[in-house]
Amino acid sequence: QVQLVESGGGLAQPGGSLRLSCEHSQTSVTIYAMHWYRQAPGKQRELVATINRGGSVDYTDSVKGRFTFSRDNSNNMGYLQMNSLQPDDTAVYFCAVSTTAGKFWGQGTQVTVSS
Repeated sequence: QVQLVESGGGLAQPGGSLRLSCEHSQTSVTIYAMHWYRQAPGKQRELVATINRGGSVDYTDSVKGRFTFSRDNSNNMGYLQMNSLQPDDTAVYFCAVSTTAGKFWGQGTQVTVSS
């Protein structure tokens, strides 16, 4: 299995920035993609961004130009840089990895953007 831990959530002002981190455990299975999801109260879980093994990133339309998904050279960390934050970005953000053994999830971190 793969364990994941998110960090970096908290309070931000509209127009401000936060950086979320996702640390995953070392594993013998192949990780071919990492994802950020978010879920706000009363809403369905939404896929925010995906980064594949080669470093290509796909974003949902609502965050394009504002969020940046990256990874470090250790291959154990992923980062979501969140700029120009809006109240609609308020949600619990979850990290996940897709592997040859299935998908694994972190516990989530709360992001709150005040109006």
